[in-house]
Amino acid sequence: MRIRIEGRDLPQSPELRLSNVHVGMQRKKEVVGRVPVTEARAVWDLDVTTRAVGDLLDVGGPWVHGSPGARFLYLSWGAVSGDDFAMFRRAKLLFGDIPGPLLRAAAADEGVLVGRLGLTDEAGGPRCARVRPPTITWTLE
Repeated sequence: MRIRIEGRDLPQSPELRLSNVHVGMQRKKEVVGRVPVTEARAVWDLDVTTRAVGDLLDVGGPWVHGSPGARFLYLSWGAVSGDDFAMFRRAKLLFGDIPGPLLRAAAADEGVLVGRLGLTDEAGGPRCARVRPPTITWTLE
């Protein structure tokens, strides 16, 4: 299944006390596709596996975290110095928050599942914790 995460409104506030802040997608324990907050937007394209478990659809692969029934993707925030990425926050994008028919259509290769979200929270900092609709919108394109 193809997934695209599109982030906009990266945090630019003086609340970011750390320098050279980036956001990336966590693949296993590594944060990849890092984008500096000075960019206008961030986009990540992922492939995940799917399998039927009874009446449920389970997802897996190196991008997917959590146990069956509670799977999610991580967007990770960190300060970059050379090759070092010092993570300080993460946002969880839960598969359980995606409408079932939409998730099943994406798993059947009927299109790319696209999640769109603003990456700045209400206080002007990096969006973190669980990101639920309507903060994130899911579509099939």
